[in-house]
Amino acid sequence: MTQSRIQTVARALVVAVILCVRVNPILAQEKPEPLKGINAKSAAMLTTSQQTPASPAKRSITISDAVSIFLQQNLQLVAARYDIDTADAEKLTARLRPNPELNVGLQDLPLDLSGNVLTEQQYSYVISQTFELGGKRLKRINAANVNSDLARGQFQTVVWQLTNDLKRKFYAVLLTQSLLKLAQENQQTFAQTIKHTTELYQLGEISGLDLKRLEVEKLKFDTDVANSEKDYEVAVRDLRVTLGGDYRAMDIDVAGTLDYQPYEFSLVDLRDKALTARPDLKAAQLSERAADASIRLQDAQRIPDVTLGAGVNQVPAGGSSFIFGVGVTLPIHDRNQGERAKALIEKKKAQNEQQFITNQVLSDVDKALVAFEIQKRRVELYRTGVLTKVDEIQNLTEFALKAGESSTIDLLDAIRTRRDTLASYYQTLFDYQMSLLDLELATATLLKK
Repeated sequence: MTQSRIQTVARALVVAVILCVRVNPILAQEKPEPLKGINAKSAAMLTTSQQTPASPAKRSITISDAVSIFLQQNLQLVAARYDIDTADAEKLTARLRPNPELNVGLQDLPLDLSGNVLTEQQYSYVISQTFELGGKRLKRINAANVNSDLARGQFQTVVWQLTNDLKRKFYAVLLTQSLLKLAQENQQTFAQTIKHTTELYQLGEISGLDLKRLEVEKLKFDTDVANSEKDYEVAVRDLRVTLGGDYRAMDIDVAGTLDYQPYEFSLVDLRDKALTARPDLKAAQLSERAADASIRLQDAQRIPDVTLGAGVNQVPAGGSSFIFGVGVTLPIHDRNQGERAKALIEKKKAQNEQQFITNQVLSDVDKALVAFEIQKRRVELYRTGVLTKVDEIQNLTEFALKAGESSTIDLLDAIRTRRDTLASYYQTLFDYQMSLLDLELATATLLKK
């Protein structure tokens, strides 16, 4: 083989080696070998963690749905329920009797163990049981039962207050939603106005000054939309927190409107309902019952208990003997005077609290009814035709502008007037709903039909 032939073969081998080095990584990337065992599991976990979870669809809820969700998973209510569980645990403790006591003794053990003669020791085994006198156990059980009822009454007070607060936040979302729709509607109307004005300017029918004014005014409408969006999103998130549960999964949207339904209420009827249904007043009445039960228990505590004991005294080398004993605490100094005095003070405090809450209930009803009547009149003032008039003014001004009989300034004034009037109307509807919720809070009664 000639030298040139050898060089040609060598070049071919070098090219083949280079191609193998280049092609193998490419093939390995295009067709990776399947992973097995732990490597396969690790790769699957890594792939799953890198995938973006799909956001859940928004759930539309009504106010009744919101109350139902709230009662099931609000975290403040869950925490308040633990007070009931604690009171029920106290009922278990109240039923317990004193434990028996076992005593083991050694007698005649000499102090000097160096001598050769030891006296014979004696062993004693005594078991004793304390018996409660004066009906302490029964009165303790009664006091625990009343305290359990009081805990439930206080829980109902928490439910009553927080449920009312939830409804307020729900209506706050409805208000911000209405204002956002109004701002978006004004933005669209104003965009059409700018488009029409631009066409007139291009035709030479108006000056550029009017168009510039509109372009500057557009910023205010865009700002209204941005502020309304912010208020709406904040209100929705406040509602989500109040509903409880997992905040991240509570993606909701409210369903409903700030509608107006006139109601007529009687002050006497509302007072009667409030005095019957107010949970804080019921809790105050239960506090007085708990104080009475505590007085009876503390009076029984001054009676000493009796301890009976029996056992065996054993002598290893001799006979054994039985032991009997009775123990009674002599009530000479401590007759439970302090706890009895505290129980009497607690009753007076409960009676005073009950009278205070009764006056507060009557005052709450009076104030809530007066505010409700005022808010009702405010809504009816808007519904006498003002809303229709502002719509007509804006429509006529738009028509006049297109016909060349009005100016853009007049249209801006008409849009602002309609926007301010509708925004005030929505706020008045919201205030009306709040006054109705104040009445429900004052009477602890669902007043909506």
